[in-house]
Amino acid sequence: MSKQSPKSKPITEQAKTTEILAKNSVVSAETSERKNLIKEITPEEKQKAHREGIIKTIVASALGIIAGLIASSLYGTGENKAWYAILMIVIGFTYFLQKLIYSQLNIDTIEFKFKDWFYVEFIVIDFFLVTWTLLLN
Repeated sequence: MSKQSPKSKPITEQAKTTEILAKNSVVSAETSERKNLIKEITPEEKQKAHREGIIKTIVASALGIIAGLIASSLYGTGENKAWYAILMIVIGFTYFLQKLIYSQLNIDTIEFKFKDWFYVEFIVIDFFLVTWTLLLN
């Protein structure tokens, strides 16, 4: 058996070191690919997205207020009607109405995700219920 000098590494340690270096290069390549996948937003795109967000909020708020006014005039206190049916009708009607309105305002509804539709419908329902409640008092 030969003794190893303190400066030389055993073969197994050299293999492990080579393996670790190979893994690090793969990880760095994957990280650079992920960075390339993330699209950098220009100031113009950021401003357009902000403007569209404000328009979506205003349209949803106006639809909610209009729905609250209509519900108050048609159903009054709503004691004889199933309130959840009225709520579902408002959700369905405003969903399709918003699709039409947003396309007229050059807002791409195809890019809408579940989160976006949930956001605008929540605003509609919130304003609908608040308006109807205020008109009941």
